[in-house]
Amino acid sequence: MTTAHDFSATAIDGTERLLADYKGKVLLVVNTATQCGFTPQFKGLEEVYREYVDRGLVVLGFPCDQFGNQNPDGDEETAAFCEKNFGVTFPLFSEIEVNGDGAHPLYKWLKQEKGGVGPSAIKWNFTKFLIDTEGNVVKRYGSATKPEKIKADIEKLLPA
Repeated sequence: MTTAHDFSATAIDGTERLLADYKGKVLLVVNTATQCGFTPQFKGLEEVYREYVDRGLVVLGFPCDQFGNQNPDGDEETAAFCEKNFGVTFPLFSEIEVNGDGAHPLYKWLKQEKGGVGPSAIKWNFTKFLIDTEGNVVKRYGSATKPEKIKADIEKLLPA
């Protein structure tokens, strides 16, 4: 059986990261963009991350430029923007595609596990996937769902 831990991705600093490194952690995987109407959610994602990181939550941000050219800058600029404007400390990855033939394998799998609008396509930036400590997708949230609205679901998966 496939889990999130079977994938790897390139971190925003260019290093390859195994998602197996996050075994035992609850993951919130989000496709992000720096110039989107939902971009202020970076603040909420960082707040949720800081609130629960010591209990085992990791937010993983995957910049994506497939929706209206809303993440036009390179990795270095994206990382600087997120840190400067929202104090982001959670892991960010290199820009990926989430739909189409070039979709990152992680996102192909996420969409298979928890479909959405149309043929499981990601509809817009800031779609979120909650993954349990074993690497299984528990729930998918649309772009409009603010990170703080997910806290109850996160708490159910974290150790007391």
